[in-house]
Amino acid sequence: MTEITHPFTPDWIIMTEITHPFTPDWISPPGDTILDLLEERNWKQSQLSERMGYTIKNVSQLVNGEMLIDGETAIKLEQILGSTARFWLNREAQYRAQLAKTESGGLPLP
Repeated sequence: MTEITHPFTPDWIIMTEITHPFTPDWISPPGDTILDLLEERNWKQSQLSERMGYTIKNVSQLVNGEMLIDGETAIKLEQILGSTARFWLNREAQYRAQLAKTESGGLPLP
């Protein structure tokens, strides 16, 4: 990173130019975020399955990236874990795009 100064920027503000963009070489399924939120609440996957009306197997598949987050699931996650349905759908789309890159040789599998 390099520091950039502008004539009208106060001295106490330092702007940085990113010369190396963040490009992870790993894939994170939405389930990682779900697990983090469960941990924060001290919940087990079985408690999430009860609240969502899903089987424990379905929640396990969701956490492991084996089950797609569709609109209905995104709304349930929004209501139970927070954030927005849009966040959960975007998280899913980003994950699937990363998987597609991996399958085409762009990223290594986790």
